[in-house]
Amino acid sequence: MPDDTELSHGTEAGPLRASRRIPRISLLTLAVVVAVVAVVLGGLALGVAFDNSTPSRSHRAASCGTGTPKLTVTGTGQATGIPDLLTIVVQVDTTGPSATAALTADNQKASGVVAAFTTGGVAQKDIQTSGLSLQPQYVYPKGIPTLTGYQVTNSITATLRDIAKAGTTIDGVVGVAGNAVQIESIGFSASNPSVIEDQARARAATQAVLRAKSLAKGAGSSLGPVCSVTDQTQITNSYSNVGFAAASPSSGDVAVPIESGSQTQSAQVSLVYALEPIAHHAHRAR
Repeated sequence: MPDDTELSHGTEAGPLRASRRIPRISLLTLAVVVAVVAVVLGGLALGVAFDNSTPSRSHRAASCGTGTPKLTVTGTGQATGIPDLLTIVVQVDTTGPSATAALTADNQKASGVVAAFTTGGVAQKDIQTSGLSLQPQYVYPKGIPTLTGYQVTNSITATLRDIAKAGTTIDGVVGVAGNAVQIESIGFSASNPSVIEDQARARAATQAVLRAKSLAKGAGSSLGPVCSVTDQTQITNSYSNVGFAAASPSSGDVAVPIESGSQTQSAQVSLVYALEPIAHHAHRAR
């Protein structure tokens, strides 16, 4: 094996002298070595960080997988609001010896009803023809059908946004149509029902969470992630069927009293939680 040591023969100037030649390493080779060392050290550091941040299989967090135990809870909530809309359905009935005569008479009465609503402050977009029928009328002397005339029924639905004026407006409608008009139904509602509905849903969800915590604790478990949320709320519109014939008010009579009261919206929410042992929950807390 060659030796890098060189022997310098002595001269008159001095004795023999030994010297070692240092091998030359290129800059490129040195850079490669440094890079390899950096990668190795970085990998070791990453492995340590990953090991510290990732729980072992026995302490893995609960998930929503098929094999994970789950808890299903349902909560209900209610919210109350003041209605600011009144929906009224009126029916105009007229008869005549012929279809044309009955329809003409009904058209006059119905037009008066629409005009009365408009005068009462109801916008045109809030007035709708919701039904129209023309039917022959018969009598049956000795079982033989005999035509006596025709009946026209025109149903008009109006939404009143100023409940304080609703009684006066209804009086005006009855005044122009007289005995030909009937009030089929009235109903109160909110112009922005989502406010009350969302309040009810929030209270239902809060109740469901409290129930879930109580049940999980009693079962010796703690709550994991929420796997699903289901809104089971059924929105209902409240309409009061009054079904009475209105008579023309006499001069000086008090307007029809209209009281909106309050409305309550109920909501129901279902939550599904994954469950994990309390011991694992304590381990995560540390």
